[in-house]
Formats: sequence, structure tokens, C-alpha cells
Amino acid sequence: MSHVEDAAALAVTWWKSSASAAQGDCVEFGVVNGEIVAVRDSKASRGPALLFGRSAVRGLVAGLKDGTLS
Repeated sequence: MSHVEDAAALAVTWWKSSASAAQGDCVEFGVVNGEIVAVRDSKASRGPALLFGRSAVRGLVAGLKDGTLS
């Protein structure tokens, strides 16, 4: 895992869950390239973003869906 200081500098299209709270308390994801996914706080679009491998993000999402992670 690595990071960038200004997530807005990444040339990605950001998205968040359609189930996000109205207050905006969520994270956004953006695909940097075929292997890297960026994650940022939706309330801080110019703040830092964490960079993860796609397999790590797949594991996170699978664990949240199946209840392994909660």
C-alpha cells in the first residue's frame, strides 16, 4: 500500500456506493490502472488517497459482503 497527498491530482473517475449516507460519510474508489485502485474520503476530494492492489480491494469487498469483515 502506498498513498498520494492530493487525490484530486489522480486522473481517475471516482465512484461511491449507491447506498452511501446522505451526509457523505463514505469512501470513494477510482481505478488508477489495471492493477491499482485509489481510495479517498468523499468529504476530502483534495486530501490524500490510499493506493491498493486490485486483489486487496476484491478481498475487502468480498469480506464485507460475506460477513467475514464487519
